[in-house]
Amino acid sequence: MPVSESGVRSLHELPKAHLHLHFTGSMRHATLLELAERDGIRLPASLSDDWPPELSTMDEKGWFRFQRLYDVARSVLRTEDDVRRLVLEAALDDASDGSVWTEIQVDPSGYAARFGGITAFTDLVIDAARDASDRAGIGMGVVIAANRTRHPLDARTLARLAAQYVGRGVLGFGLSNDERRGDTTAFGPAFAIAERAGLALVPHGGELRGPAHVTQCLDHLHPDRLGHGVRAAESSAVLERIATLGVALEVCPTSNVSLGVYSTLEEVPVRTLVGAGIDVSLGSDDPLLFGSSLAGQYTVLRAAQDFSDVELADLARMSVRRSYAPTERVHAALTGIDAWLAASPPTEG
Repeated sequence: MPVSESGVRSLHELPKAHLHLHFTGSMRHATLLELAERDGIRLPASLSDDWPPELSTMDEKGWFRFQRLYDVARSVLRTEDDVRRLVLEAALDDASDGSVWTEIQVDPSGYAARFGGITAFTDLVIDAARDASDRAGIGMGVVIAANRTRHPLDARTLARLAAQYVGRGVLGFGLSNDERRGDTTAFGPAFAIAERAGLALVPHGGELRGPAHVTQCLDHLHPDRLGHGVRAAESSAVLERIATLGVALEVCPTSNVSLGVYSTLEEVPVRTLVGAGIDVSLGSDDPLLFGSSLAGQYTVLRAAQDFSDVELADLARMSVRRSYAPTERVHAALTGIDAWLAASPPTEG
């Protein structure tokens, strides 16, 4: 077993699934710089010399600044080869971090104008994910995500698009962007379309808004997993309901702190969520903007909250079990997690 400098089990070697990763946000920083230079795109200092940026989204202006950086990053994707490169590098990075299965989330409408429409772009991403899976040696699935700052009718269009790809690379339907914007209940019909099609329902909620919004998501979007959901920890009743419904939470500690949801990594309530009987899957969210990684999320819990290897292995098991990976890949990963934990911890020196 590979050994870290501190003589503990390597978290890169712990098999795990990555269930919360955004498309443009998965881009390598070096790739962003290279593509921007190629096309003469001037990047703001926070995406070049001062990367990773200092972010806070606790007010509307803060989210606007965050979204602007995301839009600048998206603008460097000009060709099909750029898209394929992004997906392949995301898969290779996740493989290096121990991921056996990655679910990458994308809103095709954000790329449609440049890539021939939402259907053509979805075809491209699915094909890129299939190729990246083969080359990186991990499994990949695609989640189509609507943008809650756009009209709910646009979300219905994307839900119908996602439904056309059931069994052909698309496994879920999500809802992202600033959860303080839009009316969550108005997106219910789009999620009903996705639900009837048999897609996994994986909206964001409970990060920038509190337990009451988590309840709205549960009532109207019927999630299988909820992106973030950490603010549910503020209500024991909401925690109990999440656990009773069997909804998993995709928790991204680094981005929670980077966006100002919590002041420190010690405050991210992973133990509270797990202690309430809720499955938690760790995710990196947007590595490009947060300087995060999948293995890094396990590392910060080990360092900041004294998570034991037994606890970290449990989190890895939850991520694998709550993924939509094929059964044989799930079984192999669970066996690998057991082997990782059963091996004696290496000794220093």
